[in-house]
Amino acid sequence: MNRSSNRLTFAVLATGAGVFSMMQSLIAPALPTVQQALGTSQATVTWVMTAYLLSASIFTPILGRVGDLFGKKRTLVGALFALIVGCVLAALAPNIATLIVARAIQGIGGALFPLSFGIIRDEFPASRVSPSISNLSAVIAAGGGFGMVLAGPVVGALDYRWLFWLPTAVVALTALLALRWIPESPSRSTGQVNWLAAVLLSGWLVALLLPISQATTWGWGSAKVTGLLITAVVLFALWALAEARSASPLIDLRIMRLPAVWTTNTAALLFGAGMYAVWSFLPAFAQTPTSAGYGFGSTVTGAGLLMLPMLVAMFCSGIVSGRLEPVFGAKPLLAIGAALGAISCTMLAAWHGQQWQVAFAAGVFGLGIGLAFASMANLIVQSVPAAQTGAATGMNANIRTIGGSIGAAVMSSMVTGHVQASGLPYASGYTHGFTLLAVLCLAATGAALLVPATRRGPRAVATGHPAAASEAKPLETTRG
Repeated sequence: MNRSSNRLTFAVLATGAGVFSMMQSLIAPALPTVQQALGTSQATVTWVMTAYLLSASIFTPILGRVGDLFGKKRTLVGALFALIVGCVLAALAPNIATLIVARAIQGIGGALFPLSFGIIRDEFPASRVSPSISNLSAVIAAGGGFGMVLAGPVVGALDYRWLFWLPTAVVALTALLALRWIPESPSRSTGQVNWLAAVLLSGWLVALLLPISQATTWGWGSAKVTGLLITAVVLFALWALAEARSASPLIDLRIMRLPAVWTTNTAALLFGAGMYAVWSFLPAFAQTPTSAGYGFGSTVTGAGLLMLPMLVAMFCSGIVSGRLEPVFGAKPLLAIGAALGAISCTMLAAWHGQQWQVAFAAGVFGLGIGLAFASMANLIVQSVPAAQTGAATGMNANIRTIGGSIGAAVMSSMVTGHVQASGLPYASGYTHGFTLLAVLCLAATGAALLVPATRRGPRAVATGHPAAASEAKPLETTRG
């Protein structure tokens, strides 16, 4: 591909992945509006988020593997089409049940992340792979923040249904451009889809994420939460056994055991817990009435604008990391990103009396997110064979999401565990919660320091071109 084609391919991939990332957070600030408009309960409306989370968790690694086997372009276009169908159905949804189904269909678009990383590795020259992955990671990270900022003005000026109509037009155009301009993958894995493993993977993900996301409603000690967590452990064991015995595993566990992969995934789990919890609860903190003794009584739009420094910082640091990675390596950038997350959460726990303090701390976390997102993606891509790129990056995104679910659930328990007579949480709930998130980000820093230092391998392995298809080993690594 020439440089012009590379730019167009990147623009198409970044638009699709960015819109999906935006839709993860776009509807969250509007949930009270949706609840009132569709006449449902608060417990039911949370399934608008839960259905999306569960669906994305299932389809991200599975379709990443399907892309490795049958072609990343056609799988990418299929994921974009599913996202269009889900958006149209959500915009037209006459009731909450239809909206929940629509959000589950939208979750199929989670496969856009691993497929996009795989296409970049297949098609771009070696010198452009790491910077392009960093830039795409910056777009993905910024998309989530942009959703929080955009939701308020859209709902205020139009209607919550436009949160789905606007992305529909963008994704439809992206799908047409993908069909026309993105080439089909030259690098293919061999074998077939292990459907037993796919069913078991889906089963343990649902059994794990569902009780975590609903624990504050059902109760951590309830029979439903306990039973589902036990089921998750059993299904995980069966899944691992099925994968180990399969000649064509859905997720090659030998790849998952590589030092560079498991340490990066551990950092993703821990950092994801801190990141998603901050995304979820910092706007809620800002919207708390000042009568509670803290908070700023912000509107949805005002709370979104308070997150704007995070959005700008994460985008800029993600772009810059692409220039720094060839010089310093992805490992130190991941460690610095996680450490910035720990510093930010410490600041939020100690200094949150003024809006500028919260905005500054959010900006620091944004710097960390941009560095961490780009570094995690690059570490995985550099460490696995080209034919495993989709599955491996899909699992990394999934593990980050699992960490986010755990972090948000734990933070919710700490914030809502003790409330004032007015029903509002005590400030101590937020303080203790942010302190815990700082510890988790610090632990992520430790995991990042355990990642083996990477030496650049041959061009074919680094880029995933056809010559890499026969290369059984990932990039050579050394302890550092």
